[in-house]
Parts: sequence; structure tokens; C-alpha cells
Amino acid sequence: MRPVGRAIADFKMINEGDRILLGVSGGKDSLSLLLILHHLRQYAPIKFKLGAVTVDPQIEGFDPSPLKAYLADLGIPYFYQEQAILEQAEEAMDGDSFCSFCSRMKRGILYSTLRNEGYNVLALAQHLDDLAESFLMSAFHNGKLQTMKANYLIQSGDIRVIRPLVYAREALTTAYAKEAQLPVIPDSCPACFSMPTQRDHMKQLLSQEEAHNASLFNNLLTTLKPLMAIDNASHDDKP
Repeated sequence: MRPVGRAIADFKMINEGDRILLGVSGGKDSLSLLLILHHLRQYAPIKFKLGAVTVDPQIEGFDPSPLKAYLADLGIPYFYQEQAILEQAEEAMDGDSFCSFCSRMKRGILYSTLRNEGYNVLALAQHLDDLAESFLMSAFHNGKLQTMKANYLIQSGDIRVIRPLVYAREALTTAYAKEAQLPVIPDSCPACFSMPTQRDHMKQLLSQEEAHNASLFNNLLTTLKPLMAIDNASHDDKP
């Protein structure tokens, strides 16, 4: 709760009357954030609405449908969107990775759901480890100093995207999900897990360095914090 609360305050993520829709993949990160935002909605002095949305890409081996009962028990409005993304990728992909294609397709579905259901804020569950990996990927492969932003308005101007876990480590969400016995859906993206990625490589590099430098992620957070706040055009705000 502390790192999430600090991030929300530092980046002014939640305003009075916001209608927040959380993207829930079924993984430990999004389910942890779901429970945290559910708690904040009940006790925070700022009043906001909370809903959740899952995009089911209909990939063999991945079935997030058990989340329906869990969200119903929490009493949170839940939108379950099914789309055969893998089939579409096989027909439409042209020199792109499936992960990139899937990400764009999912983002478009999320934006459409927000607009159709009257939400103005999309919450995503990327954590500090994700931002550090993105920073290295951008520096190594694109020659740019950038990472995911904590709070920004998409180009069309009608939706804000927030990432309340930007101060939280992946180990923290892993421990929280286990302690809270969250209904984590295993292998939330089997198509991506089936082969090594650049992100996997960056994760390994960071893990190796952290074994020798206990302050690594504290230092990285200091480095990344200004980049999280830069309001420039980003690849991840396009459907």
C-alpha cells in the first residue's frame, strides 16, 4: 500500500470523481493492483469509481474466465472482452512480433471499452521492474532515454493512463499475491512465454547486477522518476 500510495500522490494519478477501469490479465501484478485499488476506493478520501476489464485473446492454454466469479464476489463491474487475436495476427502481421501486435490489439480493445462504458482512466499494472527493463531496452536498442510513463493523457485527449505500481518491485507483487491467495491465472501469455524475448534478457541482466548491487533498483528509481513524468508522445498510447 505504501509504494502505491506514494506513486498515486507523486504523479497525481487519481482525482475526485474519476472512473477508473483496470486492465486485468489474471497475472499476479494486475490482481494485486485490483485488490489495492478496491481497498483505496472504500477508504481513500478521494471518491472514485472502479471497474475491471479482461481481454481474452483466445489462445490455447490461457483461460482467464475463472476471473468472472472472483470479480463478481468483489462487487466490481467487470467487462470480459473476447477476441481471437492469434488468428488475426496470422492474417495481418507483416514483419512484426506477435507480442507487439497483441499489445496494440489489446490496447485498442481497452480504449474502446473505456469509451463505451463511460470510464476516463485506464489503470495498468506495470511495476518498477517492468519500467527498468523498458528503460534498458530503449537505451540499448533505440538510443533513447525513456520508459513507461506513470500518468499521461493519450493523444485523443479523452483517456488518461495510470500505473500505480511504478514504485513497487515485482517481488512485492509476487509475495502479495501469494499471501492474499489471489486467483492468479498461470502463464497469462503462453504465446510470449514460449520463446525468449528482449525483455527476458534485460530481466536477467538486472538480476545479475542486483546480486552485486543491493541499491540497484533504488538508484534506478531515482534515474527513472523524471522520465516517468515526461509528457511526450509514446508508442504505448496508440491502439
